[in-house]
Amino acid sequence: MIRHLRDCPEFTAGDGCTLRELLHAGKGAFAFRYSLAHAVVEPGQTTAPHSLKTSEVYYILEGRGLMRIGPDSAEVSPGDAIDIPPGAVQCISNTGTGALVFLCIVDPAWRKEDETV
Repeated sequence: MIRHLRDCPEFTAGDGCTLRELLHAGKGAFAFRYSLAHAVVEPGQTTAPHSLKTSEVYYILEGRGLMRIGPDSAEVSPGDAIDIPPGAVQCISNTGTGALVFLCIVDPAWRKEDETV
């Protein structure tokens, strides 16, 4: 199955970023457990602090940002992969002049009841 980003509806996630859900194990006949979403945080914006009961990885495609996981923070840029452990309070800020664009992989697949904002 091939899905193109342009065919995925855009919506605002609970943390405030703009998402397009590319793949979700619970929404199709997929042989995997994860979900994959394309996220955008506009310049000067920060997502709301939130945590998931599940594992999450961000992969930065474009832009610059500051990732906070618990008490720790680090600058992020294209090519960075960020491992976010279950239960960790996290947020990401766009510190650049263009959009901060990244992929979010959640395993098992994202469910609203697994997220606290």
